[in-house]
Amino acid sequence: MPQDGIEESLGLVGWSFTDEGVGGLLKVRVEDFRVEEVSRVPALDPKGRFTVARVTLTNWETNRFLNRLSKQCGISRNRIFASGLKDKRAVTTQILVIDANIKKVESVEIPDCDLEILGRSHQKVGMSDHDGNRFTITVRGCCFPDGKPMDGKEALLRVTRIREGLSESLGADVFPNWIGPQRFGANRPVTPLVGMAVIQDDYESAVDLYLGMPGGRASEETHNFRKKWRETRDPSSCLEIIPGHLGYEREMLRHLDKKPEDWLGSFKTLPNSLQLLMIHSLQSLAFNHTLSNRISSGMSIIDPEIGDIVAPTKSNGRIDVSKMALVSKSNINRCIRNCRLGRLSVTGPLPGRDSTPALGKPGEAESKAIIDTQLESLNWRVKRIPRLSTSGTRRPLAVPFTDFSVEEATDIPESSEKSKRWEENPLDGDRWHPDGASLRLSFTLPPGTYATVLMREFMRSPLDHF
Repeated sequence: MPQDGIEESLGLVGWSFTDEGVGGLLKVRVEDFRVEEVSRVPALDPKGRFTVARVTLTNWETNRFLNRLSKQCGISRNRIFASGLKDKRAVTTQILVIDANIKKVESVEIPDCDLEILGRSHQKVGMSDHDGNRFTITVRGCCFPDGKPMDGKEALLRVTRIREGLSESLGADVFPNWIGPQRFGANRPVTPLVGMAVIQDDYESAVDLYLGMPGGRASEETHNFRKKWRETRDPSSCLEIIPGHLGYEREMLRHLDKKPEDWLGSFKTLPNSLQLLMIHSLQSLAFNHTLSNRISSGMSIIDPEIGDIVAPTKSNGRIDVSKMALVSKSNINRCIRNCRLGRLSVTGPLPGRDSTPALGKPGEAESKAIIDTQLESLNWRVKRIPRLSTSGTRRPLAVPFTDFSVEEATDIPESSEKSKRWEENPLDGDRWHPDGASLRLSFTLPPGTYATVLMREFMRSPLDHF
């Protein structure tokens, strides 16, 4: 995927409401992006097997933290259960269920981690078991498309205008449910390419891509490491220069250093959840391109057409995929009415070996997405890692956001640690200005929905600004 045209490659193209947005950068400070899981604490019982904890992390990617936690508790990573993976450059709060003694968990000492023991339980938590996520996000450096700084009054007016425009086109506080750039890697969209290699049983290519694919805005040491791998494919020499933060790559190289040419074994050093993410990101391409195709062709993503597949909407905004139904001439009026009432959702494909496509005009949008992303010939079976095989499912094309508020944010304190990008001047093609206004937005989203996608609606900045 070329750096130019990443949006098109990932299917993140199109708008339900046309506007220039406020521009700006996210995550200038770690504290500018906060997310708190909205979830019920598992039923507590002093005799329970598991330890339940509420953990607040600062600038930790979830998988890396769970690996660190498992080592300190002396247990396998697979014995720690969470219902969601959170962003790294953020302050995040979520519930963990840990298959370890309370005293072991209490003794954990990990930097930038506040771990509160809630008790013991017989219950685990599974992926997306939570009810939603509450976000508080600050966008800084708002500016006009020509690069001139935008003041707070104008930025607030634009956010209000976009919110009203989305409501007019989609319904009150609803937005397109794109799968966000972090699923793919906004600056290095490598995960769908690795996923394709895994589905094709080509683990040499999978490892080669993960280690060597270049990315935009990489540090010099990261750029040099990936370049050296592409040129030499020598694990030993690459280990000598690998940057400290590339822990997953280091484990892959160490495996190859001990067992040359064992590409499957090298790939399997990645956390199980990250291996699965590779497959999910490949499915996500089909969904995003379907959503883009519908918007560009003028099709509604709220009102179903004959041939669409709809699903009941749960109270937390997710859909019940066990009760999906095909829209036909006999039920279309009822389906439209229930979609407008929020009881049903029009869905798009996350393809797999047993997935059922839409028909008619909606089916054409899906078929075009599958062909455009070169997924039409895949059987979605992963022979050598069967747990990565997928039968496919569907995802709502639009989702609600609730508890929305926006206000001007304070300036950054001089003592605060700021992102390297903020410390530098804007580059050609950037959409932010250091003298532009800062806004703080708060909202709640259903699980599995991307805050950066809603922020994209308001900002209209390039993907690498998120």
